[in-house]
Amino acid sequence: MLDYLISEENRKLREEVRTFVRDEVPPSLLRKMDKDEVWYPTDFVKNLAKHNLIGLRFPKKHGGRGLNWESEVLALEEIGVLGMSLGCLYSLVSICGEALTKFGNEEQKQKYLVPMLKGEKFTAEALTEPRGGSDFFGATTTAVKENDYYILNGEKRFVVGAEGADFFLVYAKTNLDPNVDPHEALSLFIVDRSEGVRTEYLYGLMGTRGGGAGRLKFKDVKVPAENIIGREGDGSKIFYQMMIPERLTTAAGILGAARACLRIATKYSSKRKAFGQVIRRFEAVSFNIAESITLLDAARSIVFNTARIIDNGAPPALQRRMVSESKKFSTEACWKVINNAMQVMGGIGYTTVYPIERLLRDARLASIWTGTNEIMSLIIQHEWYKEILTEKWLGRDVEQDAIDAEHEDEKHYG
Repeated sequence: MLDYLISEENRKLREEVRTFVRDEVPPSLLRKMDKDEVWYPTDFVKNLAKHNLIGLRFPKKHGGRGLNWESEVLALEEIGVLGMSLGCLYSLVSICGEALTKFGNEEQKQKYLVPMLKGEKFTAEALTEPRGGSDFFGATTTAVKENDYYILNGEKRFVVGAEGADFFLVYAKTNLDPNVDPHEALSLFIVDRSEGVRTEYLYGLMGTRGGGAGRLKFKDVKVPAENIIGREGDGSKIFYQMMIPERLTTAAGILGAARACLRIATKYSSKRKAFGQVIRRFEAVSFNIAESITLLDAARSIVFNTARIIDNGAPPALQRRMVSESKKFSTEACWKVINNAMQVMGGIGYTTVYPIERLLRDARLASIWTGTNEIMSLIIQHEWYKEILTEKWLGRDVEQDAIDAEHEDEKHYG
């Protein structure tokens, strides 16, 4: 579908990433990660960097390609064929690089962004707290200024890359006044792995395994003052910007997983016979495939259009709404596509003979992490109401088309 919408440059990029996914990632890696035999696949990230395939949106002078979101979502769908674990590690560079590129100073970019894009340093984002969850601004991790350092104390959990990262982006409270607006209390720090940074627990996950997801504990960690990104209190501003890559990478990556499952089910239904004919001849199967094709195309469309909206400089409120819509719709649609694929396959789809069961387990997390889909709905409705109720309506006043529209006395709102 996108062949008729994207440029020749992006078609070449997509083919480049597709070739990497096909030829450079052995099935044994995915199997070992799913068995929890690999906790952080550093060679995968290094190889991506070697092929200059990470940080596509970032400036060439820092090691990126200077491309845009349209290019990145195309690449993400191809990486997504590998599943959510490798897709997430691929996306971490985009997410953490967003903060460094847009809010970091040149010294921070040279020390962290450049080696990250070279595959020499690995990163992770420490966002969620044990008692926080979706309540991000209720964070209790603190960073207290002492001379040229901040003293960092607290915990973060569900940190993908907790096992393998060299540095973390950590949100911490720098204003401890209980009466301060929580949105003005947080700051973002670059925290190097050091003696005071401990990975206390690695999670046993239902799916999305092999990314070294764990709980971090910071005990009197001395963070140099120059490692604050932006200024004190900029945490909320940076957070809202980082939610663009957080959520759009999820929306784009899961397209690849769903596409892979649909392909497997399509091929299977063209070979598997029952009652004397291939099962694709039964409407229960072919209509299932038809629904999946439609859902996948619709999800791809909203993700692609959201990327173009951002690239074309849409206002932040519209970007927030569209990214939230993309994350919500794509994760839910692709979850349905993967389930449909398993249904077409029947019992064999539920076994480890095919990768559908693994991709199904992976996909379940997509509607939970980077903000649950309920939070996406909250954002969508908030931005919609704000837009509609503050803008002058430019279209037809359809209310006047009702037969008894003039009976204003019947329109009670109290």
